Amino acid sequence: MHPPAIPAPTLTPHAGRVRRILVSSVSSDSHTWNLVFLQLLLEETGAQVVNLGACVPDDLLLAECRRLHPDLVVISSVNGHGHLDGRRLIARLRAEPDLADLPVVIGGKLGTQGVANTALGPGLLAAGFNAVFEGSGGVEEFQRYLAAPTQALASSNAAS
Repeated sequence: MHPPAIPAPTLTPHAGRVRRILVSSVSSDSHTWNLVFLQLLLEETGAQVVNLGACVPDDLLLAECRRLHPDLVVISSVNGHGHLDGRRLIARLRAEPDLADLPVVIGGKLGTQGVANTALGPGLLAAGFNAVFEGSGGVEEFQRYLAAPTQALASSNAAS
C-alpha cells in the first residue's frame, strides 16, 4: 500500500508576481535527474524555475543569483558530498552583502554515512542555510517548507 499523495503546494506570489526559484547542484555533483525532478515539482506550484544544472561552480551560482534576483535558491546533491561543497558555497554567498539575506536551502544525499547523515543538518543550518532536507522525508518536508507563508521562507529552521 502506498501512502496518500501530498498535494502540490502553492507558492504565494511575491510582490504580485510569480516566485522565481533558482535550482542548482554543488560544484562536484554531476547528477541531473534530481534537478529535473525539483524543477518539475516547483513548476507544478506555479513558480518560474531556472535550473543551472550539474557541477555548477560557486562563482557561476553567485553571478546567476545577482543576475536573476531569485526569491529562493534550492541546492540539491546526490553524490554524498553536498555537506562539504554546500558549506563552502553558503559561506561565499553569505559573505556577499547583496546576497547575504537570500533564502537558500539544501537537500538530497548530503553525506556518505547513511543514517549518520542526519547529524549534518544542524551544521549546515549554522553555516547559513535556511533549511536542510534529507532522508526519506526530505521531499515532503520541502513541500511543507514551500507551502509556508512567504515571510517564513527566509527564517525557517527546518532540518530532516
